[in-house]
Amino acid sequence: MEKIALKLTFKRGVHPAGNKNIAKDIPLSEFPTPSVVSIPLSQHIGAPAAPAVQVGDHVSVGTLIGRSSGFVSANVYSSVSGTVKEFITKRTAIGTKANHVVIENDGLYQESFLTPLTDLTAESVKARVAEAGIVGMGGATFPTHVKLSPRTPVDVLIINAAECEPYITCDYRLCLEKTKEIFEGIKAMMVALGVKEAYIGVEDNKPEAIRALSVFATQDIRVVPLITKYPQGAEKQLIYSITQRVVPEGALPADVGAVVDNVHTAYAIYEAVFLGKPSFMRAMTVSGKGCAKPGNFWVRNGVTYQDVASYCELLPETEKVISGGPMMGFAQSDLLPSTGKGTSSLLFLTKEEVAEGDKPISACINCASCASHCPMRLMPMFIERAVDAEDAAAAKKLHAMSCLECGCCAYVCPARRPLVTSMRRAKKMIKEKGV
Repeated sequence: MEKIALKLTFKRGVHPAGNKNIAKDIPLSEFPTPSVVSIPLSQHIGAPAAPAVQVGDHVSVGTLIGRSSGFVSANVYSSVSGTVKEFITKRTAIGTKANHVVIENDGLYQESFLTPLTDLTAESVKARVAEAGIVGMGGATFPTHVKLSPRTPVDVLIINAAECEPYITCDYRLCLEKTKEIFEGIKAMMVALGVKEAYIGVEDNKPEAIRALSVFATQDIRVVPLITKYPQGAEKQLIYSITQRVVPEGALPADVGAVVDNVHTAYAIYEAVFLGKPSFMRAMTVSGKGCAKPGNFWVRNGVTYQDVASYCELLPETEKVISGGPMMGFAQSDLLPSTGKGTSSLLFLTKEEVAEGDKPISACINCASCASHCPMRLMPMFIERAVDAEDAAAAKKLHAMSCLECGCCAYVCPARRPLVTSMRRAKKMIKEKGV
């Protein structure tokens, strides 16, 4: 393991207002689950889960309702007890269509969990993570059992507790309230990977979390304060900040000997391994000046955004609703989507909070601010021009596929160019044209 750099940060990036004070001091509490939930069978990157129940079936909390349909896929479990009412197809938070299992909640919450593991081996932990349907809970939703099965040997596990997106505070609350459990989950992950070293990266604007985690830190699992800067929580930036290792273009973290997982994922692994609890509930932040009752909640999968808005008292001055953070999240045209494993937050923002982003779009002024702040050292203004010209080869040559879609470019652009949209269009164009 290389010596950790004294300045724990990465190059470039931006410093948006944190706005975490709205919810950060509100402890986690259980969100009241409605009488009907609609649980998506696609809550992860990869193939959607195949239905494992039929209309009329009675299910318990923890009943398998969607079976993984491939290696890069994940099981889906019922978050309530009750009766399967129907299957519907509806929009998800990211704009895609997915099959949903609609369950009538009987309010009894009868549980049917897995058997806790007593003998931890690499294979038993990985098998349990896959069986429990655990995915990356920072928002990326990549199936975790795949991450724990790298193609090349690794020597370090990095736990992402940076939580660099503005407003979001659910990981922060986990660090304060579930500290011991997080460390037990990390130990299980280290067994699965066969590594001897783990690091928990936390931005230095969360001193309380750093202190809480440090109580349980050991020589093998160290807490690493990081300079607060966005996107500190991005995989490649986090690896560089802690280890000074650079993940080459087109490579994976495992190619430089590292695996990165979110702190919430570590907690989910603790529950699955030691309690037998599959993934059907997550910590979630509801924030923004557009709701009267912000907070951090344990939310069961399948609760609609409308349910969240009603309980947290959506205010009429709300101008925009965002699923996820304001930098990388997705603006919502309605409140029909359901919560899932990757729903880290739901933000209700007023006109005051989104005023800067609502300035009119103008022509690029060639200031290069987007390039000077891009953490991947890309040239977003040139990629946008390639997209407008439908030149996939040029976009590929400009390394568009390396874009994190972090939003730094759009955040600093004085012309308010929709640069992240252009980056996504570039990736889509390159794939479709087979460049």
